[in-house]
Amino acid sequence: MHINGQIGFTTTCLLIFLACGFVMNGCSPKDEASVARTAGTQLTIKNKGSDTMVNLAQAWAEQYTNVSTTASVEVSGGGSGTGVAALINGTVDIANCSRQIKPKELELATQNTGKAPQEFIVGYDALAVYVHQDTPLDKITITQLAEIYGENGTLTKWSDLGISHSDCPSDKIIRISRQSNSGTYFYFREALLGASRDFRIGSLDLHGSKDVVEVVGRTPCAIGYSGMGYATSHVKMLEVAADTDSPYYPPNLENVLAKTYPIARPLYMYSLGEPTGEVKGYLDWILSPEGQKIVEKLGFVPLESM
Repeated sequence: MHINGQIGFTTTCLLIFLACGFVMNGCSPKDEASVARTAGTQLTIKNKGSDTMVNLAQAWAEQYTNVSTTASVEVSGGGSGTGVAALINGTVDIANCSRQIKPKELELATQNTGKAPQEFIVGYDALAVYVHQDTPLDKITITQLAEIYGENGTLTKWSDLGISHSDCPSDKIIRISRQSNSGTYFYFREALLGASRDFRIGSLDLHGSKDVVEVVGRTPCAIGYSGMGYATSHVKMLEVAADTDSPYYPPNLENVLAKTYPIARPLYMYSLGEPTGEVKGYLDWILSPEGQKIVEKLGFVPLESM
C-alpha cells in the first residue's frame, strides 16, 4: 500500500509536470499576456492607449460588466503611442488611438507577434482650442494657430492677435500642448503644420487631455488643445476657421457631422490580430447602438450620426 501510494503520488506529479510543460511550450512570449489574463473562468481584456479616449474606454469597460459575465476589461491610458507600443510587444488585446497607426508600427507589431493589428473606427472627436474663460478672444484660424505653435512662429503675444488681455499682464501666450507620444499631439501638429514643419520648443507639454483643460482653466495667459468632451466652465472653446477668408465654426456635434469644423478626427481601436472570442464580443458591443450611446454621452460623435 505504501509503494502504491508512492507510485500514485509520483504519477500525479509527472502528469502535472507534463501538463505545465505542454502549456509553457505551447505559448510564445507574445501569448503570455493571454495566459495571465485568465482568472478562473473570467477573461480580463487588456485595453491601453489614448488619453483622449481613456474616459470613454473606462465608461465602456464599466458598462460592459453589466453585459458580459465571462469577461472584464482593464483600461489604462498613457497616450496613443503607449498603446501602440504595448500592441507591438503583444501585452494588450486592444490599443486605443486618437490617430491612425503608422505603417512602421503596423509592420513591427506583425513581425513581433505574428498578428497584424486590425483597425476599428469607434467614434469621432472634434479637437477644441481652449482659452481661459475670461480671455477676450472668441475665434481663431488654423493659420494663426500655426504661427502660435509652429517653429519660427510670428504670434507670441496676445496683442499680436489684436486683443488687449488685461488678465495677462505679461501679454505672453503660454502654449499648452501634449507630450509627443500622444495621438492628439500628432494629429494637431499635422492639422496645423503639415509634414514639413514642427512645433516650436518651449510649450508646457502635459500627459493627459483633462490636464490640458485644467491648466488652461487656471492660467489666464494660456491656450491649449484637447477633445471637446473635456470642456469645463473654467474654459472657453474658440470657433475655428481654416483662414481669415473662411467661415468660423464652433466644435460641436452638428459641425463635426457637417464636416465644417476643421479639426475633427476619427477615434480608433486596434486589436492584436483578427479579434475572436471575448475580444470580438467586446468590440462588437462597442460598435453596437448601446456602445455608441456612451460615445455621445461623453461628448464624442457616435458612428451612426456620421
